[in-house]
Amino acid sequence: MYQPLPPMLTPCTGVCCLDERGRCDGCHRTGDEIARWSQMDDRERAHLMDVVLPDREAGRG
Repeated sequence: MYQPLPPMLTPCTGVCCLDERGRCDGCHRTGDEIARWSQMDDRERAHLMDVVLPDREAGRG
């Protein structure tokens, strides 16, 4: 029986505009992270969403 794939985790907020540092104003990912997102495995995506992006949003990264 066909089992659809679960939706891909994403921090995208729909506010897609890179700032002067090359980071998205909405999700805080770099242009490279956005471009590589579909090639990242779930572990790498989870680390980015749970550790890296919160630190950036808080001004620690």
